[in-house]
Amino acid sequence: MQQRMIGDVKVTRIEEILGPGFPARDFFPEFDEATFRAEEHWLAPNYYQPESGKLIASIHSWLVETPQHTILIDACSGNHKPRPGMPRFDMLDTPWLDRLRAAGVAPEKVDFVMCTHLHVDHVGWNTKLENGRWVPTFPNAKYVMSRTDHTHWAAEAKAPETAAYQVNTYNDSVLPVVEAGKALLVEAGHQCDDCLTVRSAAGHTPGHIRVDLASGSRRAIFSGDALHNPVQVPLWRWNSRFCADQAEARLTRHDLLADCVETGALLMPAHFASPHAAYVKAKGDRFDLAWDA
Repeated sequence: MQQRMIGDVKVTRIEEILGPGFPARDFFPEFDEATFRAEEHWLAPNYYQPESGKLIASIHSWLVETPQHTILIDACSGNHKPRPGMPRFDMLDTPWLDRLRAAGVAPEKVDFVMCTHLHVDHVGWNTKLENGRWVPTFPNAKYVMSRTDHTHWAAEAKAPETAAYQVNTYNDSVLPVVEAGKALLVEAGHQCDDCLTVRSAAGHTPGHIRVDLASGSRRAIFSGDALHNPVQVPLWRWNSRFCADQAEARLTRHDLLADCVETGALLMPAHFASPHAAYVKAKGDRFDLAWDA
C-alpha cells in the first residue's frame, strides 16, 4: 500500500492488477521502433518488459481522504464480470475490496466515487454481485461522472455493433448506479469537496475528465487515461489504440502535462507502475518525468 500526503489530503493507491498488458507495438498507433528503443533504457523493467515486448500496466484506484470527505477516483475492473474478448478483465476475482478495507475504509464510508471515464477498467467496482443482482458497492456514495461520457456510453450500450464487453460494462457497472439514483452527472468545473475540481480531458473518450487536487500550496492531477504508460510523457504525441478522438487526445495530453509543469502538480495516472506518480519537467518540446518515490 502506498500513501502520500498532498497538503492536508491523504492519497492512497489501491491496486487491483499489476503486470504485462498489451504489446507496445500494438498499443500505440504511432509506434515507431527506433523512437521507442531510444526510451527503452529507462522504461525497462518497471514500465516495459523487453522479452515479451509488452507494456507493464497497473490498474488501481486512488483513495482520497480530505478533512471533509472520503473519495475514490476510478473503480478498476471489478469481480465476477463477463468481459468477452478482453481476457485480462474477464471474470476476475481479486482482493481489491479487501485492500480498500486494509487502507481503513469500508465501502459504507465512501462519500464520492469519481469516474474519469466509463471504460471497462475504471468502473468495475462501481457495483458488486449480490443475490444475483448488480448493486452499488458504495451504498452511501454519489457516483460523479461526465454527463457527456454517460450520454455516449448509454447510447453505445444499445447499439447492435458495440462490442459485448462494452455493452456489459455499461449494463452491469454504470446502469445499476443510475437506476439507484446515485449517479451525479457533471460538467467541467464541478467541485467535489473544496479541494477537488473536475476538468475536461476529452479525447480518450468523448467526456473523459481529469480531477485536479489543490490543498494548501500542493497540487496534483489525477489524469485517468489521458496517459497510459510513462513513455507518453516524452512521446506525448503517441495515443493509445483506445483513444476515440486521436487529435483531441493528443492536445489534451500536451495541455495536461504543461499544466503539471506550470503548477508543479504531481501527475497521478491510473495505469503507471511503481512508483506510480511523478512530477513533470519541460525541455523544449519534450516533457520528462521526475519520479515521486
